[in-house]
Amino acid sequence: GIPAATGYLFEVVFAGVALAIVWGAMAERAKLWVYFAFGVAFTIIYSVTSHWIWHAGGWLFSHGMQDFAGSTVVHYQGALAALAGALLLGPRIGKFGRDGRANPIPGHNMPYAVLGTIILWFGWFGFNPGSTLGIVTGDKLGYFGYVALTTNLAAAAGAVGGIASAWVILRKPDISMMLNGVLAALVAVTAAAGFVAPWAAVVIGLVSGLIAVVGVLFVERLGIDDPIGAVSVHGMAGVWGTLATGLFAVPALASNLATGTGGLVYTGSFHQLGIQALGLAAVGGFTFSASFGTLWVMKRLWGIRVEPETETAGLDVSE
Repeated sequence: GIPAATGYLFEVVFAGVALAIVWGAMAERAKLWVYFAFGVAFTIIYSVTSHWIWHAGGWLFSHGMQDFAGSTVVHYQGALAALAGALLLGPRIGKFGRDGRANPIPGHNMPYAVLGTIILWFGWFGFNPGSTLGIVTGDKLGYFGYVALTTNLAAAAGAVGGIASAWVILRKPDISMMLNGVLAALVAVTAAAGFVAPWAAVVIGLVSGLIAVVGVLFVERLGIDDPIGAVSVHGMAGVWGTLATGLFAVPALASNLATGTGGLVYTGSFHQLGIQALGLAAVGGFTFSASFGTLWVMKRLWGIRVEPETETAGLDVSE
């Protein structure tokens, strides 16, 4: 029927979104054919874990794991593959100095970055509220609007958390960090949007803003070149959002969705939080090892990074 067809279409879009996260961390230095070849492999990897969590026959679904629209399935999983790609490719030319310190390679147009974030923010109303698969659906009247509310509150709080954290840590109100805070909050609330109260969405967003700033700096400190902050914004925030659902899930909403139980704050039980952590561990182990193994084989057999002169000229020119 229509709901089933819509669900399948969402899966296709979500798989594409997860794969786009991977390319963000591999940008400016991966060969063009790698995008196509790994895209096929990652689609298979994605399909396995999405079945675990979202299919009625999935083992994590049967345990009651809560991931409303994909903080784990889409974002955390994409970030894991992105991390594997960034590790195997190595940093862009000139990203790190001889002393190991990261050199900033800023985007060329901040107004475009702001516009792109606003477009993503708006698009998330399809991502999260759209996952209700209906605006008026019988006993769930108004549910679309409720999920839109929690999503929007988290994103706004993420902007505040991101720029405030940058102001404290970097000593300046960095716009790019504010934008990362918005995206990290949207990533985090994606698991929780249908399960948590509005106040919890604000908390999730504020913490996500901090994660976005600290995460980017931490990844750079490790010597990993992640041009768009995929590992922190999608990975670390995805972990936070998945665990936050186990903390803040409202029992009535969990019952309404027939998925899991109430969170620790409401029930005093660590059960749901434990299920969320189990899911993260299972998806993390499978996705990272499968992604790293696939890319490692491709690197050993054919090479996945462009030549230095190609990278210097720019892939738009050479590829």
